[in-house]
Amino acid sequence: MEKRLDPPLRCSYTGANFDTVGVNPVGSPKLSASLFTDLYQLTMAQAYWQSRTTRDATFSLHFRKFPCNRSYYVFVGLEDVLDYLEEFSFSDADIEALKYLGPFDDGFLKYLSELSFSGEVRSMPEGTLFFENEPVLEVAGPVIECQLVETFLVNQINLQSMMATKAARTVHAAAGRQVLDFAARRTHGTDAAVKFARAAHITGFSGTSNVQAAAMYGISPVGTMAHSFVATFEQELDAFTAYAASFPDSSIFLVDTYDTEEGVKNAIKCALEMREFGHSLRGIRLDSGNLLKLSQMSRRMLDDAGLPFVQIFASGGLDEFAIESLVASGAPIDGFGVGTKVGTSEDAPYTDFVYKMVKYAR
Repeated sequence: MEKRLDPPLRCSYTGANFDTVGVNPVGSPKLSASLFTDLYQLTMAQAYWQSRTTRDATFSLHFRKFPCNRSYYVFVGLEDVLDYLEEFSFSDADIEALKYLGPFDDGFLKYLSELSFSGEVRSMPEGTLFFENEPVLEVAGPVIECQLVETFLVNQINLQSMMATKAARTVHAAAGRQVLDFAARRTHGTDAAVKFARAAHITGFSGTSNVQAAAMYGISPVGTMAHSFVATFEQELDAFTAYAASFPDSSIFLVDTYDTEEGVKNAIKCALEMREFGHSLRGIRLDSGNLLKLSQMSRRMLDDAGLPFVQIFASGGLDEFAIESLVASGAPIDGFGVGTKVGTSEDAPYTDFVYKMVKYAR
């Protein structure tokens, strides 16, 4: 049941009141992405239209200032921008919502109902490094169209470039070792999780745990097991055996649910049994503790058991700084699973992207 405030929450804008509750009387599934814009884009558009100020303009998207711990950024988000511009139009549901939201002129709403994006886009390719005050994308066309698309463009380029940059730094720190995306559950919303998986793939990640993103973008799906899986069985070895039976040639065992050394011993027991049936354990995962010491211990144990091919993966609060330290210390880790800190760009969680008009045909 829809919950409404009584009395409705109201906000004031340019002298008019807008009811912010129940703003879509025709059903939210029918609203288009074109309605994802700031209100002032629409109020300016109406004023442009009424004053016949509709000539061509050019807007440039650039990064005004980098955070103190960034010397470059990676440009990502163009694909979503182009898809949005190709489909840009206001649906009947959008127009009904605008009628409900504010005092827009009927003639202007009719104009919007017939509007599509007719401009042009110039852009650097996705995956390109860029620097302060360097234009990454320019939009040229009728000023109303360029204005209305600003919010979506800045939103997508800001988010995806921010995440791609954090991912690129992580890949660089890993120095050739695999980096895997485990960030889905901690990113800021489901859309951000999917966008991060794609941005990370562009910058060199080997795979993602995000099944939706893997299916959408053709990224290799990756995953191991949770501590809850191990804890469900009476014995840790039973959990490993059950998992290996389902995935005889791609299993990665999580070995730190109880005691990591004992977990590695159980992984070795299961791996040796798998080998008798012609199968191979792919790896083990360390998710807590001193990853340097535990990886060194695990490597010795695996090698001594005749299992040098079993890889060691590490996860648990990792970012480029932790990974760089582990690599520099010689940790025998073959791959890193990264989540919260990388998926949210913890140390630089926002950008200073701006979209400025650089030309108007007077």
